[in-house]
Formats: sequence, C-alpha cells, structure tokens
Amino acid sequence: MELLNLAKIRLQKMRESELESLMDDVYSFCGKHEILLPKMDDDYPRSKRKRSGVSYLHHFHVEVFYAIIDLQLQELNNRFDVVTSDLLLGMASLNPVDSFANFDKNKIMKLAGYYKNDFGDNQLRDLSYQLDSFIGIKDLAIVMAKTKLDQTWSLVYLLVKLTLILPIATASVERAFSSMKLIKNDLRNRIGEEFLNGCLVCKIEPKVFATISNDAIMNSFQRMKPRRVQL
Repeated sequence: MELLNLAKIRLQKMRESELESLMDDVYSFCGKHEILLPKMDDDYPRSKRKRSGVSYLHHFHVEVFYAIIDLQLQELNNRFDVVTSDLLLGMASLNPVDSFANFDKNKIMKLAGYYKNDFGDNQLRDLSYQLDSFIGIKDLAIVMAKTKLDQTWSLVYLLVKLTLILPIATASVERAFSSMKLIKNDLRNRIGEEFLNGCLVCKIEPKVFATISNDAIMNSFQRMKPRRVQL
C-alpha cells in the first residue's frame, strides 16, 4: 500500500511539473534520429477541411499527456478503492512476522466491519476485547488450531480464516470473469449457461485437463449420445 501511494504521488507530480522535461527528451530523441517535429504553435490537424483551433502543444499537453496520466491514476483508484485498501491493510495487520510488527487494532476492526454477517455489533465488541490481549500468539492459524486457541479466541480465528480465504476467492473470481470475456464474445454471445460453464471449467483449470488424454475426452463425448460419425 505504501508503494501504491508513492506511485500515485509520483504520477501526480509528473502531471503537474514534468511535461517540460519530457518534451526536452522528445526533442533530443527526434534531433538525434532526424525526425521532423511540428511547430508547437501550429494547429493540430483534426480534419483536412477546417482548422481545429487546437495547437500541437495543447494536443500533446492536455489530450495526450494529461489523458494518459489521468487514465493510470483512475485505474489505480478503481483497482485499489477505499474498501480494497482497508481489506489489504487489515490483512497485513494480522501478519505474525517480527512478532506482529504490523499489528494495528483499528485497521483490523475496520476489516471485520465489512463482514456484517460474521461480525455483528456484539461480535465486534467482543473482538475488540480479544484483540487487546491477542499479541503474543505465534504462527497464527496453525498454532491456534493445534493448541485449540481457535476455540478461546474464536472471533480472532474467524477473522484469520477470512483473511486467508479472501485473496484466493478474489483471484478466483477475477480469473473466472477474465475467462468469460474470452469465451462469451461477440461471435458466441448466445452460448447456453451449461455449455458456458463447461467451457469455463476447461479454461480456468487447464492443469487438470492437461492430465486427461484427447482419446478419453472423445470417448466421453461419444458415449453421451448417438452421433453420426465416430469421434
């Protein structure tokens, strides 16, 4: 999260004050390779029939330079919004490395607050008391399960399980949606749900299907129903 914040600050600084140095690099590169540059005060040609009223400098500055940086900042904000940032920071606060050096009760409580079904008002209050005495438990989930501390510190253990499941669950959902965009495209936009599910399984679990021979797959299809030709 610190790297994310630094990246956003760096992009903002670049947007505000580094166009001139970038243009200097462009001039140097074009001069070295004998590339002809337009006069920045001339109109940028949008159409052959009429003047655009926009100079080359304005086009490169606003419509290219600003637009690209704003797009990158927007992508970072969309990917790491407030909720995602709170989840990641809360999960990091439960990391047992260096005797829980990153432990932060407030961030953990904020993480738990997003799971209303598991942590109601009473559970949140009890979790707050448990976290006050939580530091000192080593190796977290494994030790808690082996020593039955998951029963004593039930809410802490529930939160630990959620943080362990969340990255996998999120990645699985992202992978499924990415696969769906590839399979259900413009040419196959009427694909049935059952067929789509079958295609998604093949796409999402390629390592499993790599262990199955083509003959076994064809034999399975052949046995499903009578066919005009032998597969």
